[in-house]
Amino acid sequence: MLNENFMRVLTIDLANLHSEINERADLHEYLGGVGLAVKLFDEHFLPDREITDSCQPIVFACGPMSTIFPVVTKVVAVFPSPLTGELGESYAGMRLALAMRLAGLDAVVIKGRAAKPVYLAVSDEGVKTKDAAHLWGLSCEETGRILRETEPGRGHRSCLRIGKAGENRIAFSAVNVDTFRHFGRLGLGAVMGSKNLKAMVIYGDRNDRINNYNEYSKVYQEIYQKVVTTDVMEKYHGVGTSINVQPLSEMKGLPTRNLQDSSFEHADKISGEAFARDSLFRKLACTGCPVGCIHIGLHRRAFDDNYEYEAVAVSYDHELIFALGSFLGMSSQGKIYELIDRVEIYGLDAISTGVALGWVTEAFAQGLITKEQLGTEVAFDNLEGYLHVIEALVKGENEFYQTLGCGARAAAEKYGGQDFAMTLAGNEIAGYHTGYGAILGQLVGARHSHLDNAGYSFDQAATLPGEEELVEGLIKEEKERNVLNCLCICLFARKVYDRDTVIKALGSIGINKTPENLTELGERIFQLKNGIKQKMGFKLQDVKVPNRFFETASLNGRLNREVFDRLVELYLKKTV
Repeated sequence: MLNENFMRVLTIDLANLHSEINERADLHEYLGGVGLAVKLFDEHFLPDREITDSCQPIVFACGPMSTIFPVVTKVVAVFPSPLTGELGESYAGMRLALAMRLAGLDAVVIKGRAAKPVYLAVSDEGVKTKDAAHLWGLSCEETGRILRETEPGRGHRSCLRIGKAGENRIAFSAVNVDTFRHFGRLGLGAVMGSKNLKAMVIYGDRNDRINNYNEYSKVYQEIYQKVVTTDVMEKYHGVGTSINVQPLSEMKGLPTRNLQDSSFEHADKISGEAFARDSLFRKLACTGCPVGCIHIGLHRRAFDDNYEYEAVAVSYDHELIFALGSFLGMSSQGKIYELIDRVEIYGLDAISTGVALGWVTEAFAQGLITKEQLGTEVAFDNLEGYLHVIEALVKGENEFYQTLGCGARAAAEKYGGQDFAMTLAGNEIAGYHTGYGAILGQLVGARHSHLDNAGYSFDQAATLPGEEELVEGLIKEEKERNVLNCLCICLFARKVYDRDTVIKALGSIGINKTPENLTELGERIFQLKNGIKQKMGFKLQDVKVPNRFFETASLNGRLNREVFDRLVELYLKKTV
């Protein structure tokens, strides 16, 4: 907590509907965010139980700078991933960080399983566990509307909820946060579903005082001016991350048609510029952010025959346009909007859904799965087939769909096509086929995400790093991001929050750290995450990387598996 030497941790046991708050001075050195969350997860994780056991913990944590400095907007969730069988780590913005601060909480730990569907109302006055029978089975959209109408808090309130995918424990189901942000990757929605936890609403009226306001204001203004008057974050407000779509396609770095290609002939039709020109009507920002990087498009949703439509606001970005666009060969914005909308309604992770559909398409074309199993036919750029598969997936209509609900890796292991199931250690790939850095970075990252260490950025450097330089760079970057994620800075602002700026900002609110302190913290979290993964059974040397990565030319040309294997060996040597 601000001005305190402890972390205020709320622990909720759904099994007996008990909650308690502890002020943990021993956790203060972790600053908050991912350091605090991973440490708490390590305390509560049950190694003698299955990863998917509903008794396993979920931890939410914010940081000491959350919402009181520009673009420090995130909350981290740490949980056991049902998709990878390892450590799950995901981030979301909107109002959640503010709500946790106003509720007086640094972290929330949720354990156990409720006997029936419930939702939690958490505030600075305590925890209420409420019946969610009337919400169970509803979409993320409808659940959010009802909770906004019935729960207090208004602008100080944040609402997390799952859809049918989470209720049915689809391994890549997401958690919707305040409509336009998500804990998307690695299946937190399924973990909440396993606990019979439909939603959590957080609000409060706590008011923390900043003691040295003059110093704080000075540092705040320096950061604010850098954010809004320089070009460091300009692209995020303008076109947004979808500005990457067309350049990546032109450079042969955009995964297309299940990575059969790395450039897309319709990239100009689904580029960020095209979306902005044709359907963008609003930009939003998370609380505490002056940038406004959330781009909202207008989608006409058909809800009945005879030309019955309603206008729906749908957020889009590079990863969604890749996964539900180029990766599936979708040639128009309208088709992509349809898929995004359906994924949102059911509460699925968009990236994993798109990549799983890519495998389905190719497996069907090769005869590995049949029309009888699918209940339809699928092909690239065929919207109706994909909509049918999503519906059947969420319902778990048959054995095939129940397996597909465990992810593309599980489906390929059972039905074949492992060489073109585009996952790395079980996590479906991000929207970059740029070179060794992108593949290795996702493979070795703590959560197998491109955001762990930004391996794709090494591939796009003016001078490509050598093998040892690349491996050392990935390790160094991941440790540095551990520090930023303790503070819960939006990683879009990583160039704003260099080490000197972080130290000044922390100092202005009474947290005095040296560069050496922060380096040691990043290292400690790196080791802690790897230790947890090993307890969960992860062995990097046993992971099989699909051949497709080495068959389709990347931004840096055709990749060589022997070179990649050397990089993995080098990483193992440097991290043992």
